[in-house]
Amino acid sequence: MERQEDILKGALLLEKRGKALYEQSALGTDNGAVRDVFLNLAQEEGRHIEILSKAFAGLMRTGKVDVETPADKPTAAATDVLTDAVKADISAASYEAAALYAAMALEERAVAFYSDAERESAGEAKALYSWLAQWERSHLDLLTALDEELRQRVWNDQRFWPF
Repeated sequence: MERQEDILKGALLLEKRGKALYEQSALGTDNGAVRDVFLNLAQEEGRHIEILSKAFAGLMRTGKVDVETPADKPTAAATDVLTDAVKADISAASYEAAALYAAMALEERAVAFYSDAERESAGEAKALYSWLAQWERSHLDLLTALDEELRQRVWNDQRFWPF
């Protein structure tokens, strides 16, 4: 039980940090399309907090992780979210680009954390951590695609073409 308690506490902290980062990033941008991306990510992290809170309460009550893992899977493809408005309004030196870079690091850490937790767990706990790893991987994929779009635009603007 002690290891699962540590995992759930770490998971809750990760999700709260992610939610706070995305909410602050949304507040820091003047661009509505970019704000919507950050707010969507904050909302998903909030949902993860709710699920993890239930899992933690169950662990404290029964001594095991007995929360039912939601059936839904990440569905928002990066191409659906990365509209031309989002792509056009992020520049390499912008607040949004800095927030994007920080968010990628956070999501990489979350994927690694949940993947490790999944390997160390069994039953419903294992299923929960697998589900969370999938969601965080989808967030990382989205942010990576946005970062790549930004990088290609910067390279094009600076004429960084191979000879």
